[in-house]
Amino acid sequence: MAAEPLSQFGHDVWWVIVIKTLLIFVILVLLTLFNIWWERRVVARMQHRIGPNVHGPFGLLQSLADGVKLALKEDLTPKAADKVVFLIAPVLATVPAFVTFAVIPFGPTVNFFGQETPLQLTDMPVAVLFVMAIASIGIYGIVLGGWSSGSTYSLLGGLRSSAQMISYEVAMGLALVAVFLYAGSMSTSQIVDAQDDLWFGLILAPSFVIYCIAMVGETNRAPFDLPEAEGELVGGFHTEYSSLKFALFFLAEYINMATVSALATTLFLGGWHAPFWIDHVWAGANEGYWPVLWFFGKVLFFIFVFIWLRGSLPRLRYDQFMAFGWKRLIPIALVWIVAVATIRSISLEGGIDRRWLLIGIGVLAVIFVVLFFIGDSAEETEEVEAVAHPGGFPVPPMPAGGAVRGAAQPLTFENRSPITEPVAATRSAGEEI
Repeated sequence: MAAEPLSQFGHDVWWVIVIKTLLIFVILVLLTLFNIWWERRVVARMQHRIGPNVHGPFGLLQSLADGVKLALKEDLTPKAADKVVFLIAPVLATVPAFVTFAVIPFGPTVNFFGQETPLQLTDMPVAVLFVMAIASIGIYGIVLGGWSSGSTYSLLGGLRSSAQMISYEVAMGLALVAVFLYAGSMSTSQIVDAQDDLWFGLILAPSFVIYCIAMVGETNRAPFDLPEAEGELVGGFHTEYSSLKFALFFLAEYINMATVSALATTLFLGGWHAPFWIDHVWAGANEGYWPVLWFFGKVLFFIFVFIWLRGSLPRLRYDQFMAFGWKRLIPIALVWIVAVATIRSISLEGGIDRRWLLIGIGVLAVIFVVLFFIGDSAEETEEVEAVAHPGGFPVPPMPAGGAVRGAAQPLTFENRSPITEPVAATRSAGEEI
């Protein structure tokens, strides 16, 4: 890939950079307010409720009212908390969420107040790695917030979150390797240019699916919201937070949703390119400010999927969730990377016919899937055998005669009068006195 797209950056005047930075900040805050309202409306519709509809047109100002309410609440700090770290943790979680959008391309080069500039704050040869690195800093905010609270529940929530996010970052990073192989670059603008004709989400479907699963786990969203499992951890790592510090954690979660959605749009759905090949019919679809509309339309599609999952699926058990990440997603991603690298190498060097290569990979995939399910059944058998013994973990042992089926066994009592015997016992006790 030529380095021409990267040469467009680094030449903006200072006031253009300032305006771009302020626009990204304002857009993310407004998008968060909209996403909160949209989530409440969609989930309400799924549950046959109305949702917010009083404040503002269609209830659009409800999120703003909630934000003002949070700001006016009393700000409490536990006595056992480490006050400095307790204060810094929400900032550590929120700032990286904003910084990651610095390398996200919103559109092509446009006339911006008389200046020709791309609709992107900056870009670099390793822009995707920059996003992954900055996003991982947000984990420190969550871990330190749980540790500094001085609460056992908050500490457990922070530890859960760190293990969860680190585990699914591995799967997410492996899913992106195939994109780098096909695009020939880690620059976000060059990856978008490489999808001018065909989106990577179509030709790299397994990577796309793995990334979509990993991004839900990475953002602690249902059904993977284990750090905030109310049944065992109250509110999780932010249990002891209130007022604006709690609002910062809340803001970071929704901006992280927008970040992973924007990254999925950029890497797999053509970025700001018009969907459904509209540009073949309308030549101006990918020019000017129209691509901004296509970009945010795709981002909102991913956010709708987040909401849909929350309203549909129950929360996983923590051991199931971690086992799925390490035993399923990561091995599948590694096998897929080997397959993509093989196809890419043979295609570039002009080796064997691609049809036979695809057939061979298909046969290997079928064998892998069969072994995948055989392994599942063997694990289930071992688990049942372990549970059958007394003291089995994590489920209580089965009854000695096996599972009870049908109606419960009838209760039997000794043939005695429950009224006369206590009376007789009391009378004899009185006689002794």
